[in-house]
Amino acid sequence: MVLEDVMDRWKAAVDAHDPEGVAAVFTEDAIFQGLKPYGVGKAAVAAYYDSQPLGLKAEYKVLETRRLAEEITLGYLSVDFSFVDRPPITVTLGVIVRGDLIAHYQVSRLD
Repeated sequence: MVLEDVMDRWKAAVDAHDPEGVAAVFTEDAIFQGLKPYGVGKAAVAAYYDSQPLGLKAEYKVLETRRLAEEITLGYLSVDFSFVDRPPITVTLGVIVRGDLIAHYQVSRLD
């Protein structure tokens, strides 16, 4: 499935603390909203993940997926981010995948 393939590449780069690798999973004009102010494009994604602590790991579970068009997939996921020196956090993540790249990424913390 396209969504899992994309998210597996994202996870591998996050787990490896490879900001450029994470950015490679996004479109050039991706709208990116982590837990900090939003950014647009690969450079914003790379900067965000470069600022994350070493040892950060991500585990995701797909909750819902919808095919919006031939090359467009909507995904709604639960993601557990674990850290070396503090408790993990759980977020919900909405993504829009265009082709095999993330075009929109929106994190929400529900607690």
